[in-house]
Amino acid sequence: MDADNLPPGWRQALGPAMAAPALHDLIAWLDAEEAAGKAIFPPGDCRLRAFALTPLDAVRVVILGQDPYHGIGQAMGLCFAVPEGVAVPPSLANIYRELESDCGIPRPGHGDLQAWARQGVLLLNTALTVEAGKAGSHAGLGWEALTDAAIAAVAARPEPTVFILWGAHAQAKADRVAGVSDGRHLVIRSPHPSPLSAYRGFFGSRPFSRANTFLLANGRGAIDWQP
Repeated sequence: MDADNLPPGWRQALGPAMAAPALHDLIAWLDAEEAAGKAIFPPGDCRLRAFALTPLDAVRVVILGQDPYHGIGQAMGLCFAVPEGVAVPPSLANIYRELESDCGIPRPGHGDLQAWARQGVLLLNTALTVEAGKAGSHAGLGWEALTDAAIAAVAARPEPTVFILWGAHAQAKADRVAGVSDGRHLVIRSPHPSPLSAYRGFFGSRPFSRANTFLLANGRGAIDWQP
């Protein structure tokens, strides 16, 4: 995990969190876990991909997830995304269903969301690693200090930005946005797109068109949501 290759804005914003002893301890623990034979996802060179693909000064939308997919070959360092050739997971399938309903974009046959990231959509999980087969296994181990710093850095910028918070875990971060934003950002909250909760208000929430309406009204340009 090489922070030196991050865009300058992120290096500055995340520098204190990355230099903290707690994060160094976490990285050492992850190395030890892998040395002991445990599979950790995503691979080390993908764990900061969200920051690498979406520089701080380019962020227009933040979509917040909880932790990476825990199946082999799924996690790629972008929340909800999977590489080309990997089956689209159920939550992402529901995201695509809402995208089609909201914007008329046909559901793609792949789960690679790098096209969104390169347009300024920060696809961030609050924990950046997970043990194979154990969802949530690395929550609360220290990644949150880094990802909370990222959320705060985006919220502190003057440019109006959209924060899309799906599910209770993501919505718990809303105060970190409101506390520094003076109301200049748009926060869109709805249930998580997982099959367990999508019918409780995720479907029909129209996050994509609402985000673009806000961005256009604030002179920041629309996102092309075609993955």
